[in-house]
Amino acid sequence: MSTMRTATATGTSSRTQDAGRAGALAELLVTAATRAPSPHNTQPWRFEVRGNGIALHLDRSRLLGVADPEGREARLACGAALFNLRLEARARGIAAVTELLPDRDVPDLLGVVRLAGRHQPTGEERALASAIPRRHTNRRPFAEEQPPEPVRHALRRAAQLESGLLDFLDEPTRFADLARMIRSAEAAQRDDDAFMAELGRWTTGVASVSDGVPVRASGPPPLEEGLVAVRRYGPGHRPPRPYERVPLLGVVLTDEDDQRAQLVGGHAMQRVLLAATAVGLSTSFVSQPMEVPSVKEELDRLVGSRGHPQTVLRVGYGYPGLPTPRRTAREVTNGLPPVAEPG
Repeated sequence: MSTMRTATATGTSSRTQDAGRAGALAELLVTAATRAPSPHNTQPWRFEVRGNGIALHLDRSRLLGVADPEGREARLACGAALFNLRLEARARGIAAVTELLPDRDVPDLLGVVRLAGRHQPTGEERALASAIPRRHTNRRPFAEEQPPEPVRHALRRAAQLESGLLDFLDEPTRFADLARMIRSAEAAQRDDDAFMAELGRWTTGVASVSDGVPVRASGPPPLEEGLVAVRRYGPGHRPPRPYERVPLLGVVLTDEDDQRAQLVGGHAMQRVLLAATAVGLSTSFVSQPMEVPSVKEELDRLVGSRGHPQTVLRVGYGYPGLPTPRRTAREVTNGLPPVAEPG
C-alpha cells in the first residue's frame, strides 16, 4: 500500500512538472508574440493553449472603429504576432508550423501555431529571434543617411521569404506622389473629430499602463512640416526637432487582399521589421494612407500591378527611442496552468 501511494505520488508529481514546463514554454512564446506591433498599440489578440499548439483569436473589443473599422491593421498585427510565436519556437529548437484561418466556422480564430518535434535553428532564425525584444516603433527623427542598396535588398528578401513584397518608393516621382497622399490623409484625420477622439483614448502619459502609446514613446513635434507628415500622439511639451527631409518609405504588398493575405502581410511585415532591427535600423509606420479610404484607393493605383498594399514603413538610422508597453502573456492567454504556489 505504501509503495503504491509512493508510485502514485511520483506519477502525479511528474505530470505536474511536465505541465509546468509546457506552461512556462507557452508563456515564453506568447510573450514573444505580444512584442508584435499593432495600431495605436491596441494589442488586438487573445491566445489559447491547445494541446501541442497555441491559437490566436482576434479581439474585436480592441478594434479601432474609426481608423480600422474592417480590422485590416488588426489582422496585420495578429499575423506579425503569429510570426513572432513561430520564430521564437524555432529559435528554441522546436519545430513549429502555422495554420492560418483553420476553422471557417470560427472566423476570429486567425491562426494556430503547432509545435511538433525538434528543429535545428539557423543562424538567421536566431538573429531574428534575438531582435524580437529589441524591435520597437521609433517615432523620433531619423538621420539623413539612408540605408544602402545591399541592406534594402536584404529587407526585400525578408518580405519575399514570407510570400510578400517590399516596394521602396524611392524614385522621385513615386516618392512625391506617396508623400502627397500621406499629407492629404494626415490632414483629413486631423480634421476628423471622431478619429482624434479615438487617437486620444489610446494615447496616455501614464508610464504604468500596459497598452496604448504613452507620450514618452511618441516623437517630438517637427521643427517644420516636411514632405512626409508625422503622426502626433498626445499633446507633449518637448521642443520641436528636425526630421529627415527625404525618408526612405517602403510599402509591404501581398498578391491578394483577403483576410488570409492580411495575415500573410503581417508575417512579411514582421520579418522585415526584425531584419531591419538585426542590422541596426529603426522603423516606424506611416499608416495614414491605409486609414483614409479615398487615399487608400490612390495608393492602390500608385503601386499598380505590383500587389495590394498592406502597410507603409519608414526605414532609417534612428536616434534612440522608447518601446511601448505590453500586457503580460497571462493577461492575454487562456489555458496556461496556474503558477505553482511555493511549498
